Amino acid sequence: MLFLYKVIFYQPILNTLVFFYNTVAFRDFGLAIIFTTLLVRIILYPLFDKGSHQNMMMQRLQPKIKKIQEVHKNDKEKQSRALMDLYKEHGVNPFSGILLLIVQIPILIALYQIVQSSLGAAVLSQLYSFVATPGHINNIFLGFINLSDKNIVLVVLAAIAQYFQAKLAIYQTKGVEPSQAQKIASQMVFIGPIVTIFIFYNFPAAVGLYWLASSAFSVFQQLIINKKLKEKYGE
Repeated sequence: MLFLYKVIFYQPILNTLVFFYNTVAFRDFGLAIIFTTLLVRIILYPLFDKGSHQNMMMQRLQPKIKKIQEVHKNDKEKQSRALMDLYKEHGVNPFSGILLLIVQIPILIALYQIVQSSLGAAVLSQLYSFVATPGHINNIFLGFINLSDKNIVLVVLAAIAQYFQAKLAIYQTKGVEPSQAQKIASQMVFIGPIVTIFIFYNFPAAVGLYWLASSAFSVFQQLIINKKLKEKYGE
């Protein structure tokens, strides 16, 4: 398992960071993190797109889900079967939205380990043959942010971006009272950013910068997805 983690996540992230650091990032490790984040999110876009679509469909189906729960409230087996039939009919997987978050966890761990390692000789020895060894890597972003230390400003900005993305992801039919699931989603718009601040506050600023760039890109992606869904469903 550790070998797979290194091959699939750690080494690709390390090499991508160093490659960008040597080239388009102008030897600014913060910019290298931002470029790496954008590349990761472009690669993961199909997952984000599918997860957002599924989330929107789940919210659209809430009236039907509520009706099934009421009709079969005394028979959990029939209720579960009816819900599965409903999901199958509309091509919905209620757990698909979690996949993007799960995939990002090992990426965050890899980035944290890379920053904590100070990118010494032992770490840089894992570079691919076509990635040049940069020698000393400067951890200062934009000339004044030490990415090895914690930085509450980056974390708060990431939480704000996460708030707007979550707000955009909520589907609401005009004139229809929000379902329980939609009310929970509305609460999570505030809870998610608070959890983000709590979790990332003590992490190196490099991790906070990754989450900020990822959350900001998510806002951009959500706007595109919302436009596509509006064109598809006319709402």
